[in-house]
Parts: sequence; C-alpha cells; structure tokens
Amino acid sequence: MLGLGDFWVSLVFILLILSTLLCVVYGAINWNKDGVDDEIIQQEEDRWEKDEREIEDKL
Repeated sequence: MLGLGDFWVSLVFILLILSTLLCVVYGAINWNKDGVDDEIIQQEEDRWEKDEREIEDKL
C-alpha cells in the first residue's frame, strides 16, 4: 500500500494526512469567531472607569 512496505506504516501515513486536513478545515471554519463580544468588553471597561472615578472623587 503506497509503496511503504507495511500496512501499518501506510495506515499511519494516511491517518496523519487526514488529521492534518481535519485541523485545517476546523481552523478555516472557526477563523473569525470571536470568543468574547467587543460590546461586552467595552461595557465592562466603562463600568470600571466609572467606579474608579467615584473612588477618586471620594478620596
């Protein structure tokens, strides 16, 4: 099979190629998916700035 001499070596070679293709396809599908929404991050930063200003005003 594939001129590699042994069935198991050929099987490993084929599985290696298939797993590489699977990883490439998975990466292409999930390329631009964000883990966290930018709007949520901005709201959290605004809340932190507001809290910081209130604390500084109290001091």
